[in-house]
Amino acid sequence: MIVLLAELSIRNFAIIEALTISFNKGLTVLTGETGAGKSIIIDAIGLLIGGRGSSEFVRYGTAKAEIEGLFLVDAPHPVYAKAEELGIDIPDGMVVLKRDIMESGKSVCRINGKLVTLTLLKDIGQSLVDIHGQHETQYLMQPEMHLSLLDSFGGEAMEQMIAQYQTVYTDYKALHKQLRNLTENEQQINQRLDLIQYQLEEINSAELVANEDDELQEEKLKLGNYEKLFNSLQDSYESLYGENKGIENVSVALSHLQNVADLDDELNKLQENVANHFYALEEAAFTIRNYFETMEFDPARLDFIETRLNEISKLKRKYGNSVNEILDYAAKIEKELDMLQNKDGNIESLRQELQKKEKQLYKNAMKLSKKRRKLAESLIADIHQELKALYMEKTVFDIRISSLAEEDAVREQDFGKYGSDHAEFFISTNPGEPLKPLAKVASGGELSRVILALKSIFSEHQGITAIIFDEVDTGVSGRVAQAIAEKIFRVSEGSQVLCITHLPQVAAMADTHLHISKETTNKRTTTHVVSLETSQKVNEIGRMISGVEITELTKQHARELLDLANEIKKTS
Repeated sequence: MIVLLAELSIRNFAIIEALTISFNKGLTVLTGETGAGKSIIIDAIGLLIGGRGSSEFVRYGTAKAEIEGLFLVDAPHPVYAKAEELGIDIPDGMVVLKRDIMESGKSVCRINGKLVTLTLLKDIGQSLVDIHGQHETQYLMQPEMHLSLLDSFGGEAMEQMIAQYQTVYTDYKALHKQLRNLTENEQQINQRLDLIQYQLEEINSAELVANEDDELQEEKLKLGNYEKLFNSLQDSYESLYGENKGIENVSVALSHLQNVADLDDELNKLQENVANHFYALEEAAFTIRNYFETMEFDPARLDFIETRLNEISKLKRKYGNSVNEILDYAAKIEKELDMLQNKDGNIESLRQELQKKEKQLYKNAMKLSKKRRKLAESLIADIHQELKALYMEKTVFDIRISSLAEEDAVREQDFGKYGSDHAEFFISTNPGEPLKPLAKVASGGELSRVILALKSIFSEHQGITAIIFDEVDTGVSGRVAQAIAEKIFRVSEGSQVLCITHLPQVAAMADTHLHISKETTNKRTTTHVVSLETSQKVNEIGRMISGVEITELTKQHARELLDLANEIKKTS
């Protein structure tokens, strides 16, 4: 499942007046001087996928900021199921998100042209793009997401095991609900019993018949239009068999054709065709005559139908939109009535059934827990390998899994949709320091590398989002910088990656290099984006190496970095 942010359009957003950027697969880096607007572009994407908006984002002197993004999404991406729930089509795998931020701070959000709430935009958007930056708190830093991340590492086998558990869990919750309804409040039960007894008696006394309302409406229509129906049928018959002699004229025409039919095959086919129509008209005429001759106008029957429909209409206001729905409702409350009238026996039966289901649920939950602990061991080993490649071999990563459920004291609250486990990532970046929750690790270069290691693994197993790194390489240099560059490139082989960077090593690994700059015209600042060619890349990477002054030596160094990057790509 691949997600590609194909195009981003921004208007009147901060210092950006109007900007349209096309993105490609692989690794795209954004470089430029500090303050040129690199992070503003990432901020715009963040708002596009449901980030917190503000009137401060609206360019001074304009009424609103507009952000629009085109995503190309392969099926079966989770966004397809979410869009179907919302009644949104995804033609040719294209998802267009649009968000307008007004001067007042309010937002207008659309998905493929359909107005949606900000919550829905966020739900869809964050399944398409994952942003990590120095000040971002994304799902990898959220302990409540760690269990699902661990499960995703288990792939399809884990999905099947969770699905089996959820089948039992759904039954278990339904049984609990039934038992609560029968035991929680005696007064409410008695009130409910009286109500459904009255309702069932009212419905049964009406002696409804399936589809009765439709049949009565049809009969009422005929009786109410008796004169029109009788006259029209009689006139129709007279036109065929009366003074106008329509059928007789057809008979004469048929006789003439029969006289010459044996002279030409075409004429023979023609007379057969006319003969078939003649007999069909004759049969239709007799049917019309029989219909109106048997018609009777019965005012009493019409009165009865109107009275009966009125009675049914009163029941519809209470119990359903049709007789069939009313009968379905009656069957439902009849079953409930039997349950309540035989409450004690049903309670005991439900408890026995619930006890069996609890044992089954606990067994499935423990299977999940055992599987997760094995997965955790593999994931920990993989992450240590990733950290080693990033020169963090002394860092210790751990996954702590705890289960709420106990076999001898099963409680409903101990189980959730994904089992009874809680998982959280812990880490120690320096020898001798205790393991701490990942969410509480201080930000900086070390955290950036940890996050990169995690994303290297989870992007491979999830493969569902475009990934944005906003200056995750801050605070590193030398061989660590090269390791980060190679790791970001590896991630981009499975997911589209956009990366704001100040490291020449990362810029050299790019498949697409975008240079961000700003200029002031008529006392207004605007941002510009240019896709760099090879020679321009050399100059930009040289600037990143040396600063303002670009010498032949820095250009040579830049070329060496680009050559090294090409060699790494060839062997990947």
